[in-house]
Amino acid sequence: MLRFSVFILLIFSFSSKLTSQTLGGHNEIEKSSWSVISSFFSPPPEYNNNFGNYRSPLKFYNGTEVKNAADWQKRRSEILSTWFGMIGEWPPFIKNQKMEVTEKVKVENYIRYKIKFNWLPDQSTEGYLLIPEGKGKRPAVITVYYEPETSAGIGDMEYRDFAHQLAKRGFVTLSIGTSETTKAKTYSLYYPDIKNSSMQPLSVLAYAAANSWYMLSELPEVDPQRIGIIGHSYGGKWAMFASCLFEKFACAVWSDPGIVFDDSRPNVNYWEPWYLGYYPPPWNNTWRKTGNIEGAKGLYPKLRKEGYDLHELHALMAPRPFLVSGGSEDGPSRWIPLNHSVSVNRMLGYENRVGMTNRPEHSPNAESNDIVFRFFEFFLGD
Repeated sequence: MLRFSVFILLIFSFSSKLTSQTLGGHNEIEKSSWSVISSFFSPPPEYNNNFGNYRSPLKFYNGTEVKNAADWQKRRSEILSTWFGMIGEWPPFIKNQKMEVTEKVKVENYIRYKIKFNWLPDQSTEGYLLIPEGKGKRPAVITVYYEPETSAGIGDMEYRDFAHQLAKRGFVTLSIGTSETTKAKTYSLYYPDIKNSSMQPLSVLAYAAANSWYMLSELPEVDPQRIGIIGHSYGGKWAMFASCLFEKFACAVWSDPGIVFDDSRPNVNYWEPWYLGYYPPPWNNTWRKTGNIEGAKGLYPKLRKEGYDLHELHALMAPRPFLVSGGSEDGPSRWIPLNHSVSVNRMLGYENRVGMTNRPEHSPNAESNDIVFRFFEFFLGD
């Protein structure tokens, strides 16, 4: 289980890098990036200090208020233990493993390796490792999606080639996805298997991303203190759960996943059995338009009835920065749940840790991606 000692080490490791609005010590690329992205770290006036009906993360479940950093450590542990108790505890992490290279291709200014490694106990996956030319340890980003090819730039999915674009900017990237389950239309990962999963599928995905972090962090080209994660839509949900539940991710971008429960939005479909509504197959009535509690199975109805929502997981990011690259599913009103994470960071003495951009469409575009790349340049810079 995650420990407070790790949390404190993260605060110290980030304190020199992520002070409030101070840019001293940043290089020109980072300063330029901050000048572009800084305005996205404040809510519009109509949502400023609007917390809605969401239960405050700064209150224990018994109603006691969190008053300082020591209290937050206890509250953070309470949130983690409560959620892991519902979504399933993780097995031990897979460390010190050796990846297998099956293909090597020169692409522009980086080398693309097709690799194989274990992301679950006794289960391997194939992905793409993109390593820019040059020497020294670099920042890195894990990209998650239905399959690894799209993000690696293999295909024609415009503006979803995050790994390819970041590698061109000097980042080591690892593109992973659930190719086999996507083809089978079971979409997620299940442990130990789909008929007997002991964890909700989103928790299994997060655990797989954590094991991928360990594999990536051991490469000589990677600075383990500067590894982020990004995903779009399905991948956005995956990246959100991974970064919130596994605190070694230095920062994160969640592209229009639907950052909180919203039963009125068919794409914010956490009720599906491959997300938080797992039950042993055969499944029926999937891809339904709403997640009304009466029609949902598995854990999802419990979460809704007992007042849990994903803003509690967002708060676990503090003081690590994250950006919501919002589209049709995450409009400006999502600042209401995000304000709770702002409050947690502020109580800990941090500003500019929570950002959001907005676009009308679900799909990323050139402008939204420019902000994403500059976010990583600033927060994972030297």
